[in-house]
Amino acid sequence: MEYNTNKKKLILPEYGRNVQQMVDHLLTIEDRELRNKTAKAIIGVMGNLNPALREMSDIKHKLWDHLHIMADFNLDIDSPYVKPTRESIYERPKKLPYNQHNLKYRHYGYIIQSVVKKVIEMPESPGKEQLVEAVMSHMKKSYAVVNKDSVPDDVIFNALHEMSEGQININRNIKLADVAEPMLRTNSKTQKNKHTHSKHKKR
Repeated sequence: MEYNTNKKKLILPEYGRNVQQMVDHLLTIEDRELRNKTAKAIIGVMGNLNPALREMSDIKHKLWDHLHIMADFNLDIDSPYVKPTRESIYERPKKLPYNQHNLKYRHYGYIIQSVVKKVIEMPESPGKEQLVEAVMSHMKKSYAVVNKDSVPDDVIFNALHEMSEGQININRNIKLADVAEPMLRTNSKTQKNKHTHSKHKKR
């Protein structure tokens, strides 16, 4: 008895050994017209065996590419699509560039610091004052994520003053909304639940 482990390794196992044998036989057909007809028949079988591909918009193109892959790119047929190359199929994806923003206040995020630059360019107006207050409220919320203690308004005022290089007028008499308080209560509740759950497990 011959085991699969002793047989030739399948290039695309999802189609099974029978389809691979069909493709191997296809490579031996000398008559081009018969080879084309046989290739189309194999494509039909492949489509039925791999229903997951039906959800793809370019299913036909994908099947023909798979046929060429199983033929080790040695198949000479009249394909409705450009024959893929080994390099194009197995090409390594390009390395994704990562943003290298040099942020002094990382916990406030890049977007907030970009907004601060835009606010600096705005003319003085009640709308600008409201936007500055909204920015500071968001900064307070962001700060609370990395700092589990209370967030004094002065910390936010000083941070915005430094981020804007003193170019934004900050009303230090306003009281920022306690946006951090709900987060602090949530974190405290989460820690309490974890502690309670841990005690139950020990029992």
